[in-house]
Amino acid sequence: EMEVEELQRLLASMEKERRNLLARMEAGEAELERLRKVEGDKVAQQDRSAQLEKEVAALREKIHHLDDMLKSQQRKVRQMIEQLQNSKTVIQAKDAVIQELKERVSYLEAENLEMHDRIEHLIEQQVSRGGLSARARSKSEYVSSKRLPGPKPLPLIRVVET
Repeated sequence: EMEVEELQRLLASMEKERRNLLARMEAGEAELERLRKVEGDKVAQQDRSAQLEKEVAALREKIHHLDDMLKSQQRKVRQMIEQLQNSKTVIQAKDAVIQELKERVSYLEAENLEMHDRIEHLIEQQVSRGGLSARARSKSEYVSSKRLPGPKPLPLIRVVET
């Protein structure tokens, strides 16, 4: 953003110099016309006329150069603004994907914990119905070895903004 502001400041100064050069060129052209109309010393007028024509040509070239530079700087500023907007859009999209993935992870963790609880409950029911068999014991040991210690995460509640 600072670089954009610097470029905009440079653009403004080049535009001001362009206006000044245009004013000088117009003044030179006006004086050239006045000298052509005024009678007097023809040699002095021709010298002054040639000098003013050279000056006008040089000023036109400077103006052309400044116009090119101005257009180039404007293109750069537009490109930088586009890049900045594109970057913001990409960041927002990635943030949305990250948020969605976090929500999915939370949901899957809650679902996983619920499934572990169901399996444990089913194993307990089998154990209480049929006694402690080797198969029930191995399932019970497997579930308890896989279960993560700690508090049970709350189920996922999704909030949708409108």
